[in-house]
Amino acid sequence: MSRIANNPITIPSGVDVNIVGSMVTVKGGKGELSHNVHPLVKVEQEDNILKTTVNSNSKTANALSGTTRALIQNLVTGVSEGFERKLDIVGVGYRAAVSGKVLNLTLGFSHPVAFDIPEGISIETPSQTEIIIKGSDKQQVGQVAANIRRYRPPEPYKGKGVRYSDERIIRKEAKKS
Repeated sequence: MSRIANNPITIPSGVDVNIVGSMVTVKGGKGELSHNVHPLVKVEQEDNILKTTVNSNSKTANALSGTTRALIQNLVTGVSEGFERKLDIVGVGYRAAVSGKVLNLTLGFSHPVAFDIPEGISIETPSQTEIIIKGSDKQQVGQVAANIRRYRPPEPYKGKGVRYSDERIIRKEAKKS
């Protein structure tokens, strides 16, 4: 079995896990998330510990057991602590502001960009060049960050654009005449 799948998932206090058939539902302070488990993998709960086991000895079942364990761990972490992704905006005149359920971006285009904030996601702008995306679903938080970054990805010559805060842009040297 996968080494990741061998690790048990500890359920923190304030989080309820319900397993019905192949559906695992996790409820906590930050919301409710669910995951449909593949038939080759079985999830068992003992007190405040979740364990994943395989139903067959195939390579596919082995791989799916580790993936399922990681996904359920993300559900538990999401409803208890939540996930956060930070974006930085680099460029003269580039800025962001939140008004209601819309993120307004000025990214050097002839028009401002209005990004509708999806349900389950909260976006903060502590300064005009910082965007913090928070939510309980890790996949959704990452997808929203990628969608915002897609409007103006960082370019390699001056480094202008929207980048992840931990992203390192490899700069190119300008053409010499």
